[in-house]
Amino acid sequence: MLPPSRRDFVSLTVSESGSYTNSKQWRRQSCWRKWKQLSRLQRSLILFTLMLLLVGGITTSPTLIGHWRGENGYDGKQPFVVNLKNEYRSIPPELPSEKKDYHRRGAHVLQNRLQTKTNASGLLGVENHGLHLKNADKGSKGGKPIISWRGAVIEEEHASDTDTKDTEIQDDPASLALAESRLEAVREAFRHAWKGYKNFAWGHDELKPISKSYGEWFGLGLTLIDALDTMWILGLKEEFAEARQWVAKELSFDKNVDVNLFESTIRILGSLLSTYHLTGDSLFLEKAKDIGSRLMPAFNTASKIPYSDVNIGKGTAHPPQWTSDSSVAEVTSIQLEFRELSRLTGDPKYKLAVMEVMKQVHKLDGKQDGLVPMFINTNNGLFTHQGMYTLGARADSYYEYLLKQWIQGGKTEKEFLDDYLQAVEGVKKNLLKKSTPSGLAFVGELSHGHFSPKMDHLVCFLPGTLALGAHYGLPADHMELAKQLMETCYQMYAQMETGLSPEIAHFNMHEGSTQDVDVKIADRHNLLRPETVESLFYLYRFTKDKKYQQWGWEILQNFNKYTRVPTGGYTSINNVRDPASPNPRDKMESFFLGETLKYFYLLFSEDPNLISLDNEGPTSTHA
Repeated sequence: MLPPSRRDFVSLTVSESGSYTNSKQWRRQSCWRKWKQLSRLQRSLILFTLMLLLVGGITTSPTLIGHWRGENGYDGKQPFVVNLKNEYRSIPPELPSEKKDYHRRGAHVLQNRLQTKTNASGLLGVENHGLHLKNADKGSKGGKPIISWRGAVIEEEHASDTDTKDTEIQDDPASLALAESRLEAVREAFRHAWKGYKNFAWGHDELKPISKSYGEWFGLGLTLIDALDTMWILGLKEEFAEARQWVAKELSFDKNVDVNLFESTIRILGSLLSTYHLTGDSLFLEKAKDIGSRLMPAFNTASKIPYSDVNIGKGTAHPPQWTSDSSVAEVTSIQLEFRELSRLTGDPKYKLAVMEVMKQVHKLDGKQDGLVPMFINTNNGLFTHQGMYTLGARADSYYEYLLKQWIQGGKTEKEFLDDYLQAVEGVKKNLLKKSTPSGLAFVGELSHGHFSPKMDHLVCFLPGTLALGAHYGLPADHMELAKQLMETCYQMYAQMETGLSPEIAHFNMHEGSTQDVDVKIADRHNLLRPETVESLFYLYRFTKDKKYQQWGWEILQNFNKYTRVPTGGYTSINNVRDPASPNPRDKMESFFLGETLKYFYLLFSEDPNLISLDNEGPTSTHA
């Protein structure tokens, strides 16, 4: 994949086990959860009040004793706490800015408060501002609802066993205070980045924070669009409202401009679909349909493998000037968004176009143990530059989208699962090695049979993807490998003098090496990428191991220390090995707001229902 870039979203339907039940066991669990979510002071006051009432009642009314014995009072058939949980169990999380006393998330997810309203600007609001439920009549199977996000829908067939520690929200005041302080730190970082964008780059693609100016790629407000769903999840109502107004009044795709099919799909189409699902605001779906239709000429090739570039004003498409090839990652990492666009619009053309690409790649020769080459020709539809295999740039998200398409389709499209499992085994056989002296597991590259210990930061999507697959029932050793690779990705940060990862690392494999990671001068830049933080989010959600939150906190602090620009914004840097002079590049990528800060927020949240990855609710965000 062309750096810098990122990927997708995944969502999921509510399983049937999440439907309303009136059983005594459920009521007891509901009351107990509500009780646990009260603070110690609140519980003490309630108990003290009950004791006073009990003593007073006994002294004034002997018949009260009969009530406690069930003679005239509670009969065990009605719950003490009225629970408004509805059949579909899709309740939006409360915006932090709307909470009066504290910012703990949790109890409100059991309340049916989907009261919608439209304000003067036409913004569809949902009380408590959360995830938007898409009902079964819009494409789910078996009458089950779908909760969608960022252009992808997962249809879950049944609930799996989960450890209670994965779903219970801790009620320890110190843990809650720590979590809230970190969440607020992420919100503050976003506001600071947004301030720079608003002051110096409003409506343009990217902020140049050092020179207090902007850069254009497509001229479509990439940073603003990419950040829409992040603002909603972080509860930044004011910032979201002003961004929505720009989208409504200023955003037009009727421009004579060439855009990259892959980048515009994940940054624009994916973000618009995601924001539509989170808000229910039809503005974003209409804009998604507009850009999606304008990207379709890319598929008008003899091979049906799309061109890399599209003129969205003229309706023409072409390959880059220097080649007729497209990168494999680019043509196989647009499927989630286009499939979802077909589901929402009822027009199959989007899904048919991207599924034809996957069918061809599935049957192509030139793979090695499930690993694919980096390029594919748009004229004949065949792999080129065969013999070169990597999970880094130009191939990475092919593997990620295999798993997520399988999940998105309700785990019914077996060819995606087969290709994914074969690829994981191919990684283990051909690319997985250990470093010296620490024995860190890393994923290198293969070129015509020669192994290179080179690992892109982009490869750090893999721990999260492996963990997600294990969560959906794939082999348990995938989770073990995910944990090992997560340690490696963290060390790519920790072993650098700034505590920030380089774009590319080379791992030592020679006896006597004193450091696991070497970095070439040309590879020492950091682009504020999200892959490691995304994987930390997955690993923490699935294991509840606090070390993943701590690792993420260290990374966020180092972003603040070495990349934050005082006048607003964050900048990528040229040298992660020189803390005295990291040499800013004067560019804030749109994915820093669209993904990196979003994953920090989800990582630090103790609410498993905030973009849930469980079988009972919505799942994560785009990558």
